[in-house]
Amino acid sequence: MVAKTFGCTVYGVDAHHITVEVDVGQGTSFRMVGLPDNAVKESQQRVESALKFYNYVMPRQRTVVNLAPANIRKEGSAYDLPIALGILQASGQCHFPELEQYTIMGELSLDGQLRPIKGSLPIAIATRKKGFKGFILPEENAAEAAIVNQIDVIGVKSLAEAIGFLTRELQIHPKVTDTRELFFSSLEDFPYDFADVQGQENIKRAMEIAAAGGHNLIMIGPPGAGKTMLAKRLPGILPPMTLHEALESTKIHSVAGKLGKTAALLAQRPYRAPHHTISDVALVGGGGNPQPGEISLAHNGVLFLDELPEFKRTVLEVMRQPLEERKVTISRAKSTVDYPASFMLVASMNPCPCGYYNHPEKACICGPGVVQKYLNKISGPLLDRIDLHIEVTPVNFEEITSTRKAESSTSIRERVIQGRARQTARFRETPHIYHNAMMPSQLVKEVCVLNDACKLLLKTAMERLGLSARAYDRILRVSRTIADLAGSEKILPEHLAEAIQYRSLDRSSWAEAY
Repeated sequence: MVAKTFGCTVYGVDAHHITVEVDVGQGTSFRMVGLPDNAVKESQQRVESALKFYNYVMPRQRTVVNLAPANIRKEGSAYDLPIALGILQASGQCHFPELEQYTIMGELSLDGQLRPIKGSLPIAIATRKKGFKGFILPEENAAEAAIVNQIDVIGVKSLAEAIGFLTRELQIHPKVTDTRELFFSSLEDFPYDFADVQGQENIKRAMEIAAAGGHNLIMIGPPGAGKTMLAKRLPGILPPMTLHEALESTKIHSVAGKLGKTAALLAQRPYRAPHHTISDVALVGGGGNPQPGEISLAHNGVLFLDELPEFKRTVLEVMRQPLEERKVTISRAKSTVDYPASFMLVASMNPCPCGYYNHPEKACICGPGVVQKYLNKISGPLLDRIDLHIEVTPVNFEEITSTRKAESSTSIRERVIQGRARQTARFRETPHIYHNAMMPSQLVKEVCVLNDACKLLLKTAMERLGLSARAYDRILRVSRTIADLAGSEKILPEHLAEAIQYRSLDRSSWAEAY
């Protein structure tokens, strides 16, 4: 007798259905075909033990398990549950009238309990697209899958519960999640607030501009100046995610298995801060079975790279293409996977190896040429993709002990939202452009029109400060954002002047004494 169940394989951020066919006939062998990896092949032992635990038996006849289509490699242990149910149906030990109406996934323990799986959300989306009645999966993943409506999400704790549900001996109510209520109730849950930061008003202003225009940003300053503390608070002033963005980010975290047991939907913008020892594959994604990297996990949020010059050069260079195209493409001999990677890059670094170059109180002990050599660890092409360069100075004692209440993230966020609204209206007719940082050079010329006074100011600044040609477009983009925050239709000299001061590392005088 042949029985069919349906599972899914996740490739990239999308799921594709797999038909699990089980045939029990004459003979004594057990074979699994359809390009399974070792984890799938080992399911025989897990399934046999789980069946035995509930007083069922593994057929002692010839049993063939086929995972179709056979030309796609099947990986992982989540096929245990559909294989077990298929064997019970094919061997006549159970009768499941609606077995083929459900997508079924789950890893079995030896006592028949179910362990959580990765990629529940994209599998649920694929289940709805294919017109299945529902999705049977481990209970721990049910809340995540229930974000998708119009299907029955059945969370089960064990093989016994799955059998009981499919034989109609056990009633399990579908998991229901009010996606919009869950989304809107979590929008304001921010653990960090700019109200807790004393001083550093110029840095807060630069971060407000970066958030409003989606600009990449780098902070240069000595240890203990507050660079990491400020970066942690940046997501709190970014505009709220749309429901579409939240689902997109949740999908990526689901595929990577990063959602956690209780989370169902990411309502806050992601904040990722990998250590500088990270490999290039871990940062951009990839591997034998391609998985999303840190830049994709930061999609729609912030990627913070602390101590930027300490990252391996190869790691930093692989970010150049994703920063421009806002996606990362991982190519293999037989296939290509695209992961979204639209993120804000926020980096921090010391000005020199000892950390005290330009410090107001402590002397730098670095030798001649060391400061410039340290800065040269960051390549020009990468620096070209960072719009704002900010020098961070330590907070003095008076500011630390001040009782004056600093401006909250909520207040700053309101101005950022208003600035983004102007950009949304401006780029309404331009596909795939949502904020100023995404403007290509041709669009910059159309949007960032300068009057004679602004042209003269920019020319003077480039000549006197030795600003590079690559700084030109960046300055125009940032000045456009500053004008949007001010509610101005035109770029004025004061907007341009503020944008120019955010190009510290482009100045020919930077570290010239060393």
